[in-house]
Amino acid sequence: MQATRTPIAAALIAALIALSAAPATAQTLADLRQDAATPADVSTYGMGWGQQRHSALAQVTPANVGRLVPVWNLSLDNSANASSQPLLINGVMYLATHSHTLALDPITGRQKWKTPIELPADINGYLCCGIQSRGLAALNGVLYRTTLDAHVVAINMADGKQLWKVKAADYKQGYSMTHAPLIAGDTLITGISGGEYGTRGFLDGWDLKTGARKWHRWTTAAGSDKGAETWAPGMAETGGGPTWLTGTYDPDLDLVYWGVGNGAPWNAAMRGGDSLYTGSVLALRPSTGEIAWHYQFSPADPFDYDGANELVLAELPINGQTTKVLMQANRNGFFYVLDRRNGQLLKADPFARTINWASGVDMKTGRPVPTAMTESVRRNPEMAEAVEVWPSAYGGKNWMPMSFDPKRQLAFFNTVDLGMKVRYTRQERPGGPNWWLGLELQGFVAPADGHRGALVAWNPITGKKAWEVLLKSPNWAGVLTTAPGLVFTGTQTGQFKAYDAANGRELWSFQTGSGISGLPITWEKDGRQYITVTSGAATVYGALSGDAELANVPAGSSLWTFALPR
Repeated sequence: MQATRTPIAAALIAALIALSAAPATAQTLADLRQDAATPADVSTYGMGWGQQRHSALAQVTPANVGRLVPVWNLSLDNSANASSQPLLINGVMYLATHSHTLALDPITGRQKWKTPIELPADINGYLCCGIQSRGLAALNGVLYRTTLDAHVVAINMADGKQLWKVKAADYKQGYSMTHAPLIAGDTLITGISGGEYGTRGFLDGWDLKTGARKWHRWTTAAGSDKGAETWAPGMAETGGGPTWLTGTYDPDLDLVYWGVGNGAPWNAAMRGGDSLYTGSVLALRPSTGEIAWHYQFSPADPFDYDGANELVLAELPINGQTTKVLMQANRNGFFYVLDRRNGQLLKADPFARTINWASGVDMKTGRPVPTAMTESVRRNPEMAEAVEVWPSAYGGKNWMPMSFDPKRQLAFFNTVDLGMKVRYTRQERPGGPNWWLGLELQGFVAPADGHRGALVAWNPITGKKAWEVLLKSPNWAGVLTTAPGLVFTGTQTGQFKAYDAANGRELWSFQTGSGISGLPITWEKDGRQYITVTSGAATVYGALSGDAELANVPAGSSLWTFALPR
């Protein structure tokens, strides 16, 4: 697939103009590398290349968090899903929505500029996977973002003007983009959404200055690719493998880690074998897109468990040695710890309350041990009766990113606890904006105690929960932790909350007016600590789950910032 872009000469001129207009203090690659240690700025998605979403800021503590008050609130002028993470660079806050890119004063909330995204009039008729934008990347005075119609855009941070725009894929084929790009060295990396439509997933590497495509990596193996034998003939070319969440980057190893989503159709018996590289993590060389190693979490996945959840980097004591690890709480219900140097599986422990598709993970082979139900689903493309599967297609944990506290060596994340009843059927690929699942979804099953989710503190070394807070409705927001021992997250009923990291005790709550699916950040200015989060939930869960708790939650997206009173 070829990219369409503005002429190279024009793009070069635009890039030079942007560089000349950028402030002298514009952030560099060194600044991105140090983002987790610079409390005045938040210059990366995940508050650091390793996506730990943890801050050393200590002004707000468990003792005083109950005094937090809103400093300002800004309407985002839409009712779409506000699942974005702001950036804060050189005293300016930047935010992406599906329809605009904004710059604002972080102390007052006043807009500096607001640039619209030009979308096709018929875009809603082709979207696979939600109306939202999860964030931005930034470097040397330029913002980078993706759009719903599968374009990548570079924007001048000073005035919001577009520098270049390139087409990654055709939205009329079911492709879309909602994630924040990743800058790794001198390359901008993006993924793609659309697996439910039978598209073929990929990753792209772009030139930061011109938007020229440097490399293109398909995420389903076909032809002469290693792993092509894991597909039935002709299936890989429409086999899914979307890459719809932002990857992580280790600059010391010069490796990018990116999760790959579900196979298409969900009906695994129609796809053949393991369906590489669906349900996997890929470790890639950012300059070339070469795959250094891969690990497949869910071979031949028939349940939409994906592998796209955030991949968090840390250093943990494993077998007496400090080890560079990659962690993921997978939708399949298991928490994985891998050696990120080579992809070796170190730990795989169940975190979901109910798992019936596998009895565990074989540490010798690295493969899950499927139950008889799963084996039957994988063998039979047409089934007479429905089966009940736990976790459901929402996963034991969905996309909402975790936080990792390196001092306490605990991960904090929001879980989902639902089963589903499905009957697998043969289905020809319909083409166009139509779901290709190969099954009948007959409904979701709630647990007997009525708790559909939890906020969990997880010890990745022991593979055990430190504590959990059971919830009637699962949270759909990201998690933020801070050094004094605070855990921030939001609820689908609109409360932004703080918990004690030691025991899960709720310490503070504020009603934001709509459900929260945003990604909180914290930062400081002139000695004052602030916490910022987007509010406004329009989730697939809310639309399809039949959750009565969400029946009267109003729509409307906004941006909130909190601090202690002066």
